[in-house]
Amino acid sequence: MRQSSCRGFTLVELLVVIAVIGMLVSLLLPAVQAAREAARRMQCSNHVKQIGLALHNYHLTCGAFPAGNVNDVAGFCPGMEEPGLSTSTQYGNWLIAILPYLEQAPLFDRYDLRFRNEQPANRAVRETTVPAYVCPSDWGVNELLVPATGPASVVGADYMPGSYRAVSGRSDDGDNYLDSEMMFSYQKNSRGAIHMVGVWGFHHEKVDYIRDGTSNTLMVGESTTRTNPRYRTFWAYPYAYYALSGVTNQSRTMLGDFDRCVELGGPGGDTPCKRGWGGTHPTGLNFALCDGSVRFVTNTVDLLLLGNLATIAGGEVASVP
Repeated sequence: MRQSSCRGFTLVELLVVIAVIGMLVSLLLPAVQAAREAARRMQCSNHVKQIGLALHNYHLTCGAFPAGNVNDVAGFCPGMEEPGLSTSTQYGNWLIAILPYLEQAPLFDRYDLRFRNEQPANRAVRETTVPAYVCPSDWGVNELLVPATGPASVVGADYMPGSYRAVSGRSDDGDNYLDSEMMFSYQKNSRGAIHMVGVWGFHHEKVDYIRDGTSNTLMVGESTTRTNPRYRTFWAYPYAYYALSGVTNQSRTMLGDFDRCVELGGPGGDTPCKRGWGGTHPTGLNFALCDGSVRFVTNTVDLLLLGNLATIAGGEVASVP
C-alpha cells in the first residue's frame, strides 16, 4: 500500500511569497496614506467651517466680530515690568469668545474674566484641548507647552496648542502687524476682520465694514510649524501673534516651518515668521472666508493676491484662487 506524502513550501518559494506580499504592501501603502490624508484634510476643512460659522453666530448675537486680542495701553511690551500682570495684554481673545458657539459653553463658563489667562483661576481653560481648534493632520496638539514669548514665557504658564489663527490683515513691511499694542504706523485699510482692538483707534469689525466683499476676504486659516513648537498657535493665549497672523508678501511665511523661515531671512527678520501660515497637508492649507465658505489655498499662492484678500476695506480687486 502506497503511503501519501504532504509536500510543504521550499525556502525559495516562501521567500518569493514574502517578496510578492511586500511589493503589494508597498504599492498599496501610498494609496492608503493618501486616502487617510484626504479624510484628515476634509475634517480640517470642516473645523475651519465650524469656526467661521461660530464667528458669524457671535456677530449675530453681539453685533460685531470678536476682538482678536484686547489692549488698553499702546506701545508697552507685556511682561517687561510686571511679569504676567501687564495691563497691556487684556483678558481673552477671539477663540475664547466663540467657545459657546462651538458647543463649548461649559468650558467658556469656567473662564474667569476677573483674572488673566496665566493665573491659576484660568489654568483649566488654557490647558484644555478643543477638538474644533485642532487639525487632524497637525502634530503635537495634545502636548502642553510654554509659549516662547510674552507673559506666559515669563511665569512659565502652560498652554494647549491649536491649529488655526484669525487673519488680522496685511503687513506691507514685515514689521507692522495688527495683533498687539507694539504696532506703529499701521495703515487702517490694511486691517482684517479680526484683529487687536482697544488702542491706536482700532475697534471691533462688522460685516458692513467688509467693503471688499465677504466672498473675497479671508477670516481664519491654518497656522502651525514643524520646528520650534513654542512659536506655534496656542488657542487660549491672548498675546500678540499666537492666535492671530497677518499676510506678508514673503514666500517663507507659507512654509509651516519657523526655523526654516528664520534661516531664509527677509524684511522684518523673524517677525513675519512668528505670523506665518502653513498646514500639515502636502500642498496647502484651509482658509475660511468672511462669507462662511472654506477654500483650500496652495503653498505656492501669489502672496500679493493673498495679502489683498486679507484686508476688509483695502479697495483691491481680487478674488480667491
